[in-house]
Amino acid sequence: MKKNELMQYSCPLGKAMAALGSKWKPIIVLVIKDRRLRFGELAVRINVISRKVLTDQLREMETDGLVIREEFKELPPRVEYSLTEKGLALLPILYLLEEWEAKYQVKGQHEDKDCAFLNEDVKNNKAVNV
Repeated sequence: MKKNELMQYSCPLGKAMAALGSKWKPIIVLVIKDRRLRFGELAVRINVISRKVLTDQLREMETDGLVIREEFKELPPRVEYSLTEKGLALLPILYLLEEWEAKYQVKGQHEDKDCAFLNEDVKNNKAVNV
């Protein structure tokens, strides 16, 4: 079922899943947290996502009321992203999902994957300005 089809239903769960339906949106929410990040900083922190996909996801999240895009009229141009109240309200839910997965994870499955980028700041990396 496509996002547009899910949005036609008045079911709150359907609308929530449509807003968070991609694998990247929850990760973007967890990376932004309660701070303001520039696009380049997000791209560095989530280095496994292409810039095009990151751009598309941020646009959708802005439309869905999850992020605020603030554009500054400077040279070079600067854009910062932060979570809305709706986006911030997702953080406890996403933390619970992390706990749920950790509790019921099958031993030996995906243990080599490192999600440290969700919990720690990237140090000594400069973000590329876009």
